[in-house]
Amino acid sequence: MENTTLFENLTTHDFLSNISEIPRPSTTEILLRFEPYSVYIDRIVSPIWFIIGLFGNPISAKVWLGRKSRKNSSAFYLGLLAIVHMFQLIIHFVFVELTYTWDIPTNNKPVLCETLNVLSIFPQYLAPLLVLGFTVERYIAVCHPFKKETFCTVRRAIIVIACLTALSVGFACVQADLWTYYPIYKECFSKNEYQKFQTIWTASTEIMFFLVVPLCVLMFNILVIREIKRITSHGPAVTAGGSQTSTVTLLSVSFYFICTLLPASVVYAIQNEMPNGKMENLLSLERIATDPVWLSFFKYIAIRKVVDEICLSNSACYFFIYYITGKNFRTQVNSLLTC
Repeated sequence: MENTTLFENLTTHDFLSNISEIPRPSTTEILLRFEPYSVYIDRIVSPIWFIIGLFGNPISAKVWLGRKSRKNSSAFYLGLLAIVHMFQLIIHFVFVELTYTWDIPTNNKPVLCETLNVLSIFPQYLAPLLVLGFTVERYIAVCHPFKKETFCTVRRAIIVIACLTALSVGFACVQADLWTYYPIYKECFSKNEYQKFQTIWTASTEIMFFLVVPLCVLMFNILVIREIKRITSHGPAVTAGGSQTSTVTLLSVSFYFICTLLPASVVYAIQNEMPNGKMENLLSLERIATDPVWLSFFKYIAIRKVVDEICLSNSACYFFIYYITGKNFRTQVNSLLTC
């Protein structure tokens, strides 16, 4: 969802056919003039998530992939998820924040244009699949306990993770063929000849990864909760404490994932229905000020920025969920920090 500009509804042809000798105001300049809060939110909140993630994700990865947790198949999903989130925060800062928030373009060079578009979308594809992976595993462990020894093993988890990673890489690499650097304009744009395909591809992949996957996670979580409720109705002695703690942790992660990703998916879907102002009015701030359609669109962008930041917290805050809900995780972190 993030390897795009604020003007996804406009085609490359729209931009290139309206290039003039006078430089067009950048996205940052436009928003600072008409919706400055959207830029301030990015400049203040995003670094907070980055700092939290820079601290929490490496610790989470070390604990989940450490010797004490390695016997638990779910730990492999959570460990890799922490690594993916760390990678996503770094790429988000290098690509999105510097380019669109601080007005320091990082993708307007050959090779970097295609590479950053691939790298920015790859973790966005893989993270939801990993959440789905351990959610399905927890569903099997709780709802079909006799199949747990067959399907919830470390070896099978590694195989599934490898397949999910390969799938994400394959989907992400398509971006390399959809974007290109235009040396004449010194800009990174999607290829004009692939515009129709890109529209269909983007819609299809966003529905699959950012709508269908979260809804599947929600469905499996509901089934798990129903089964836990049924089991506990027979008395607390039926469930093991360690398994209960693990289930609470994984359910908390899954629901936080759903609550932060689904609103972002809805907001991005709404953008396709938002009318754009006249393209030629983007050539100067003065002309934009006379276009009520663009001014209305920028108000939507301000709302979208708030939702974006909530969604970005998904890559930074899982450490707190693990620490609050997981006794073993909390013990290992305390031991690690007091060494």
